[in-house]
Amino acid sequence: MNDARPRILILGANFAGLTTARYVAEKVGDRSRITVIDRKPYLTFIPNIPLEVWNDNNPEVSLHLPTTRFFEKDGSDFIQGEVRGIDVESRTVEYVPGERPGSAAEEIGYDYLVIALGNRLALDEIQGFAEHGHTFTDTYYGDEVRRYLHGGGYRGGPVAIGSDFFQQGRHPELPELPVAEAACEGPPVEIAFSMAHWLEQRGLGDASTITLFTPAEVIAEDAGEKILDQLLPMMEEMGFGYLADTRGIERVHADGIEFDDGSSVEAELKIIFPNWKPHDFLRGLPISDDQGFIVTDLHMRNPDYPEVFAVGDAASVTVPKLGSLGHREAEIVSDTLARDVGGEDIDVEPMEFEVVCMGDMGGHRGFYMHTDEWWGGDTSILKIGYTPHMLKMGFKEMYYSLGGKIPRWGLPLSEFVADRSPV
Repeated sequence: MNDARPRILILGANFAGLTTARYVAEKVGDRSRITVIDRKPYLTFIPNIPLEVWNDNNPEVSLHLPTTRFFEKDGSDFIQGEVRGIDVESRTVEYVPGERPGSAAEEIGYDYLVIALGNRLALDEIQGFAEHGHTFTDTYYGDEVRRYLHGGGYRGGPVAIGSDFFQQGRHPELPELPVAEAACEGPPVEIAFSMAHWLEQRGLGDASTITLFTPAEVIAEDAGEKILDQLLPMMEEMGFGYLADTRGIERVHADGIEFDDGSSVEAELKIIFPNWKPHDFLRGLPISDDQGFIVTDLHMRNPDYPEVFAVGDAASVTVPKLGSLGHREAEIVSDTLARDVGGEDIDVEPMEFEVVCMGDMGGHRGFYMHTDEWWGGDTSILKIGYTPHMLKMGFKEMYYSLGGKIPRWGLPLSEFVADRSPV
């Protein structure tokens, strides 16, 4: 029997994609056919990889959240496959089933398309990374760091932590946005703090062992001047080394890193966050910017193809590439589809940008950051202490137990607690 309900096709099922799929199923599941495609049947909980590494736990064991049971519960279809192409004129997506190699390419049509494919990490474009670099961008690389630190490879030498240059997309139909020169610098700052504590606990060094570097004029520029006026002096007092305006990474070698501005840093351990690029098949599409990120308005909708949406890192407006922005974008898309598909009378608020970040600092302490100053707002909150660390751990447990469908009050409650708890 033919199913005349509109098909909502969601590409990608990590943070932004999973949350979007679950919200859409809640809002319009019985009035639509929802299909999710992802290359793996689990979500990788990337923010907690460093915590597992410091504790000598393989992050591949604890940070892969199976997702198919949540789609089954929602009545959504799941396809494990690799997306190969999008034809916005015929409203079709080409994919290859991914359970075993050698599968034949197939096509699936859509009435509404949500692109949540994340990004391609350009580690392969960094000369010398495979031989001499490390990163925390996924559980495979996280476990490499764990084995290096805990298995006797690390000799206690200097550490360099920082980002390659990020090429932000441009397009005449994009809203006006600030320009980022690093994709997201919360992780380098978090890892610097927590690793300094790890080094101290093992008598291998302290903050002075670590040099932070950034391609921008200042690290974590999206935090805004008020927070940086607190954060940077604190890091200097702790003894961290600091290199700004490096413009990108020229080469990684056994003893350090050479930068595009001609400077270099000596390091035994090089923890690098690469350029975040769109997937190759997104380049040159009529819905993409000059890099291949998907162009949207502030309702996460493409202005020329209104049946196409994008959320998370794949969306051009998501700058920096931050999980809390993807969460808000998922809410906007689900509300919009509830109005368009479900006929609900909803006044959908446009995207408003802010950084909401909870990071580990070691010793069960953490930092909480909430700011919109980089976008011209006046919110600027930085808290340091035990409560932010508890919130970070609690958010992971809530995310796992609810399968990514965080209640609309979930993040605001975290902000309320962190803003007002003594730390």
